[in-house]
Amino acid sequence: MLKWFKTRAENQRKADKLYGAVVARARCAQFYTSLGVSDTPEGRYEIVVLHLFLVLERLRDDPDTGQALPRLLVERFVSDMDDSLRELGTGDLSVPKKVRRAVAGLYERVAAYRPMVAAGDAKALAHLIATYGFLAEDVDWRPTALARYTIKAMAELARQDGGAIRTGKIAFPDLVSHKEEVQ
Repeated sequence: MLKWFKTRAENQRKADKLYGAVVARARCAQFYTSLGVSDTPEGRYEIVVLHLFLVLERLRDDPDTGQALPRLLVERFVSDMDDSLRELGTGDLSVPKKVRRAVAGLYERVAAYRPMVAAGDAKALAHLIATYGFLAEDVDWRPTALARYTIKAMAELARQDGGAIRTGKIAFPDLVSHKEEVQ
């Protein structure tokens, strides 16, 4: 019985570190300055979800991960969404409903991103990113740059050691930020 508690506590620490790495990457100013992601709660949500998707997919492909860590990582996301909504002044009665929408959005995006990223289809992924509308400006090359970054990040995460990733040591790739680099 005590072993179960110890294992759960260790997995919780790992999930906290992983989520911290996801949020730290999502806070990279270049997403908002160079790639034109809207610096709003919605834009920040989309970038967190994009990186959470990448990490969840990497954990999914790791035979040593099991089911507990990804589940705890999603639970950490839920907790963060709840805290963020309350900090933004959302009324107590509407927080659970908005958190459910945020989690539904996560699962919707995971299901939508997965086949496109697996196929390396930057064009379809760019269209999907533009559809979600989290870019501040409708500039043709920005969704493509973000799509290419996502595909590159997935490939880089696949090359990284699963044990290191499970402890929160994730190396995301550099961002493609200029129009000339995309074309």
